[in-house]
Amino acid sequence: MARDIHGGPGEGPETGATATTFPTKHLPPVTYRDMPEPLPLRKVLGPGVIAAGIGLASGEFILWPYITSQVGLVFLWAAVLGVVTQFFINMEIERYTLATGETALTGFSRYWRHWGLFFAVLTFLANAWPGWITSSATMVTFIFGGGNVKLLAILGLAAIAIALTMAPVVYTVVERVEFFKVGIILFFLVVAIAAAITADAWANLPDAVTGFGRLPEGLAVALVLPALAFAGAGGGQNLVQSNWMRDKGYGMGVHIPRLASPVTGEPEAAPGTGYAFRETDENLRRWHGWWRVANQEQLVSFVAITIVTIVLMSLLAYSTVLGADAENNISFLQAEGEALNQRVGTWFGYLFWIIGATSLFAAALGIVDYTCRMVADVLRVCYLRDSERWSESRIYFVCVWVSVVWSAIILLTITSQPLILLIISASIGGFMMFIYSGLLILINKRSLSPTIRITGFRTATMVWSVLLFGVFSVIAIQGQWDNIKDLLGLG
Repeated sequence: MARDIHGGPGEGPETGATATTFPTKHLPPVTYRDMPEPLPLRKVLGPGVIAAGIGLASGEFILWPYITSQVGLVFLWAAVLGVVTQFFINMEIERYTLATGETALTGFSRYWRHWGLFFAVLTFLANAWPGWITSSATMVTFIFGGGNVKLLAILGLAAIAIALTMAPVVYTVVERVEFFKVGIILFFLVVAIAAAITADAWANLPDAVTGFGRLPEGLAVALVLPALAFAGAGGGQNLVQSNWMRDKGYGMGVHIPRLASPVTGEPEAAPGTGYAFRETDENLRRWHGWWRVANQEQLVSFVAITIVTIVLMSLLAYSTVLGADAENNISFLQAEGEALNQRVGTWFGYLFWIIGATSLFAAALGIVDYTCRMVADVLRVCYLRDSERWSESRIYFVCVWVSVVWSAIILLTITSQPLILLIISASIGGFMMFIYSGLLILINKRSLSPTIRITGFRTATMVWSVLLFGVFSVIAIQGQWDNIKDLLGLG
C-alpha cells in the first residue's frame, strides 16, 4: 500500500477531483491530494548520494583521470560545467516528481505515449556495453597480478542480479551500497591529499580556470560529450532520480508504492500514475519546504561530492601518470597504482586498486538497478497498467536477469577495451540529455500549476542544456560510429 511516513495531512473534501492541466489521452487523469509535510535534510539524504555514488566510477575514476593523464588539468573547467548543468536538469526532474509523485518519464508519456519507451530503450542501449563491470574485473587482475577478466565480470554480474532481486526493498540495498562506496572513496582521497598528490599538481590546478572555454590540444572533440555526460550522472541516470526520490518518500511520492522484490518483499498495491495538490496556503508552504530541501540535498550530495572527487582524482592522476600512453584503454590505472606503490608504499597502490574495483562494481550494480527500474516503471504505467500478473516488481525482476544475461553475452562476444565501451555509453547518454532537457521544459510549464511551474532562470538553464548536449551529440555520434560498427561486426 502507499506509505504515510510523514504523518501527513488529512485529505480535504475535494480529494479525488481531477486536475485539468495534465493530458489524459494516453494515461489516466491526475487527482488531487494534499502535499505532505516536508522532512529535514538529514532524513532525505539518499537520491543525490546514489547519483554521485554511481557516477564515482565511469567519470570520476576513469574518464576524467584519463583525460588528465593525456592533457593535464586544463579541461577540468568542463567537469564543473557538466556537474552544474546536471544539477539544474536533476532539479527539473525532481520538480515534476515532487509535485505529482509521477516520474518524469510518465510526465513525458502524457504527451506522447511512447516517450517513456523511447528513453527506456536508449538507456538499455547505453548500458548494454558492460564497461563498468569489465573495468572492475580488470582492476581485480591488477590486485592479483592476473586473472580471467571475462569470468570475473560474469561472476560479478551474477552477484548483482542476486542482490537486486532478493532485496526486500530494492532502494534500500542500492542506497546502502552507494553510501558505503562514497565513504571509502572519500577516505581514500583524504589519504591521497596527505601522501600522494604533489605540490606541482596543486600549483597547476588554476589551469582549470584559466583554460575555461578552450579545448586542449590533443583532446579529441568526440570525447567532450562523454566527459560532460559522465561528469556526474548522465543519460538515463538523471531521469531515474524520479524513481529514487519517490522510493525515498519525497513530496507527493509518499503516496506511491515502493519497488519491492517479488521473492522476499511484501506485496504492494499496483502503482497508479500520480496526484496534484491544490494551491492552498498550507500546500504551498509544504511545497516550498520540499523544494528547498530537495535543492539542498542535490547541492550537498550530488554536486559537492562529484566536483570534489573529480578534482582530487584528476590531481592524483596528474601526480602519477601524466603523459602515460593509455592507448584507449584503462592501463593508465595499472600504471597509476604502480606509481602509488613506489611513491607512498605498496599498501597504498593496492588500496587504490581495491577501492577502484569496489567502486566500479557498485557503479555496475547501480546501473543495472536504474536501467531495469526505468524499464519496469515505463512498461507497467504505459502498457501493462491493467495487468494483474505483471506488477512493477515482477517486471523489474525479469529485466534484471535479462540485462545480466545480455551483458554476459556481450562480454563473451566482443574484445573492445572498457574505456571504449564507456565512451559509447556516455555518447548515447548525452544524446538522451539533449532530448529530455527540452521535454522537461514542456511538462514543467504546461502540466504544473502556475505557482510551481518552471520560469525565468531555470528555463534558461534547460535551454542551455538543450544547446550544449545537442551540439556535442552530433559530434560524438559521428566520432563514435566507427567504434559502434566494430562492436557490432559491421566494420
